[in-house]
Amino acid sequence: MKKKLIFGSIIIALIAVLVWLGKKNSKSPIEYETEKPFKTNIVRKTVATGKVIPLEEVEIKPQITGIIEKIYVEEGAKLEKGDLIAKVRVIPNEQALANAQGRVRKAELALNNTKIIYDRNKKLYDNGVISQGEFEVFELNYDQAKQDLVNAENDFQIIKKGYTGQGGSANTNIRATTSGMILEIPVKEGYQVIQSNNFNAGTTIASIADMTKMIFEGKVDEAEVGKLNEGIEIEVGLGAIEKKKFPAKLNFIAPKGTEENGAVQFKIKADVTLDEEYFVRAGYSANADIVLEKKDSVLSIKESLLQFDKKTEMPYVEIKTGDQQFERKDLELGISDGINVEIVSGITEEDEIKIWNKTRKDDQNQRG
Repeated sequence: MKKKLIFGSIIIALIAVLVWLGKKNSKSPIEYETEKPFKTNIVRKTVATGKVIPLEEVEIKPQITGIIEKIYVEEGAKLEKGDLIAKVRVIPNEQALANAQGRVRKAELALNNTKIIYDRNKKLYDNGVISQGEFEVFELNYDQAKQDLVNAENDFQIIKKGYTGQGGSANTNIRATTSGMILEIPVKEGYQVIQSNNFNAGTTIASIADMTKMIFEGKVDEAEVGKLNEGIEIEVGLGAIEKKKFPAKLNFIAPKGTEENGAVQFKIKADVTLDEEYFVRAGYSANADIVLEKKDSVLSIKESLLQFDKKTEMPYVEIKTGDQQFERKDLELGISDGINVEIVSGITEEDEIKIWNKTRKDDQNQRG
């Protein structure tokens, strides 16, 4: 009898264990939490990297070839138009100097000979031997010979000193052609410089720019350039000036792109509005925040709630229909800022969305 009771108890206990296990297995091993859609503002931006540079930068070049004798200013100095920057000492070409000297001597000989002829004919004219018309021809030749000598002497002085007696030292004194700040002086005293001409750009003695007029110059990807329009407002942040954004207006979008690292980039430019509190130096690295699209108060969810069909790659979420029971809902999405995404259709503001990628607290505690 005792054996039957023991055997019956074991059977009852086994049945109870099986029932308990069945109830436990019927529940989901993970209890999913949910979130509701919400309304928010979504702004889609892109960032263009580049730098800030002066609107106009003028390079000062010499009008003669020679050696820098003296530099009167330093980089960072503010100049007015006409201020003296440097002085160039002319080192004449020996062959050119000899040729010019030969032309002077030739003009002197021609003048002496013409003067002899002029004096002889003047006596004849004074004595009434020749007419006034005949004498005026000799007088004209004499005046031309004097002018030829003056021209030859001026050419000689220009080759030898870089200027004529009448012109002072205009060519050897390098002056600012515009008002602004000296950005760079790439030469030093004793450097040889070359004049600007049709065949040579010449040596840059200094570069000047108006630092109150700056522009942002950067590049954007081809996938985003089509969404930009000239005249839109952007914000420029400088690497050297933290927590400060300068407003700017886009004024140029390049019609042709350049390929860089396998991607086509388009140059853009924008006029930057400066703040007197900050001094912006030419060449600062900069990033421009450009708003591509903006929508206010639209139905949205966190992007992390989205799931994608393995075959069609269409987005969907799972909506709560009961206790730990969910139903799939396909979605039509709008714009996204990388955190929140607009919901065009598929769910309502009252739906509860499964947080499918959140680990249970029990699992987190066990990992901790």
